[in-house]
This record gives sequence, structure tokens and C-alpha cells, in this order.
Amino acid sequence: MFQYHIRPANPGDVQVILDLIVDLATYEKEPESVKATPELLRRNLFETPYAHALVAYTGTADAPGEGIALALYFFNYSTWTGRPGMYLEDLYVKPDYRAHGIGKAIFAELGKIAQEKDCARLDWAVLKWNTPSIDFYERSLGAKPMSEWMGMRLEEQGIDNLKKFARKL
Repeated sequence: MFQYHIRPANPGDVQVILDLIVDLATYEKEPESVKATPELLRRNLFETPYAHALVAYTGTADAPGEGIALALYFFNYSTWTGRPGMYLEDLYVKPDYRAHGIGKAIFAELGKIAQEKDCARLDWAVLKWNTPSIDFYERSLGAKPMSEWMGMRLEEQGIDNLKKFARKL
């Protein structure tokens, strides 16, 4: 077994984060969809921050090696529970490093953060064709699919189109 460690991302990790995002998009068959840049990641993860990230590296914290995994998450709020929730936007482990417990260890770290923040839930989405990940989530983590819910999305043009509904005073 090789050594690895997981820690909160810092601004020095921006390029590794971007590389892992591109790897994830390639795995999901959409590399052309990546619009993130180092500047956007720096601003939105560390200056604002709208989201947070955990990164995993080979080696030790004192002697890190290759960036091998990423978890990018943010907090939301549940009106029903009256408490915050955590939304895992992306989890990616490089293929050569899968089946070594890294995904489980990342979820352990996410669970620790969620408990520290008093989160009632930890939610994420998975592509329907991604059966290896679905199997991992259901068998290893005990996660349950939310079959009653369907994801909805507005992208930039859709958001801009909302102007037509603005109240005119």
C-alpha cells in the first residue's frame, strides 16, 4: 500500500485542482465543458469562497507527491430540517489510485466537516451510466438514490432570460 494524505486545499493547489477537474471531465466524456481557469478557482475557492475543496496527494503531508484526488463541496440550507447541508459537487480519484480506500477516506473527511458544521444532510449527484460509482455509493457508503427527485438546471442564457420576469415598478 502506498502512502497518501488528504487535506483542505489551499491556493497553491489551484493547478492540481484544475488538472483533476479536467481529468474528471474527460472521464465523464465532456472535456470541452471545462470552463474553469486558475483565476476562477483562486477567486471562488479561496477569495470569496463559494466552495471548498479537499485534495489527496501521494506521500506525506511533509513530503507530498502527485495530486490524486479531489472533493469539491459547498454548503446549502434545508428549510425542512432548519439546518445546513453539504453538497458534494465533484469527487474524483485518478483511475490508477482507485480501490485503495481513498474515496472512503475522503467521505470520512467530508462527514467530519459536515458534523462540525451541524449539517443534516450530505447530497451529491451521479451520472446514471456511472455504475462503478453508483455501486460504491450504495454498497460501501450505504447511500440511497433519490428517485423521487429530478435535477433541474438553468445555465447562463437561462439565468439571463429570467430578467423577463422581473417586476416592473
